[in-house]
Amino acid sequence: MNREAPLGSKRVTVWFDGGCPLCRREIAGIRRLDRAQRIEFVDVSGDAPAACPIDRADLLARFHAREEGQILSGAAAFAAMWRAIPVLRPLGLVARNRHILAMLEHAYRLFLRVRPRLQRLALGWDRR
Repeated sequence: MNREAPLGSKRVTVWFDGGCPLCRREIAGIRRLDRAQRIEFVDVSGDAPAACPIDRADLLARFHAREEGQILSGAAAFAAMWRAIPVLRPLGLVARNRHILAMLEHAYRLFLRVRPRLQRLALGWDRR
């Protein structure tokens, strides 16, 4: 049985910062989990693709995804990505609850504050 998604049937588009060592590690892990290839990953660390609906600076500042035509950012974008992967889908579905999503968004905003320091640490890990 072929488990790969038919061509053109990607359900979620994820824009990520390929220049960020944390982002690269996370996306590599998600790609391994995305066996059905339901996510289209777009690296915006270079020139943003011409068809990109969001300003490149915004894409680099926060995580963004498109699910069923809707552009999402922050925790909502992560939840959309999780819903596309069977093993993470339950977490993504729980995040549809506005109270849970608000808590996840709060945690994401806290993460963004420490992200630069974590990126420097991750660069050190990559050099080893």
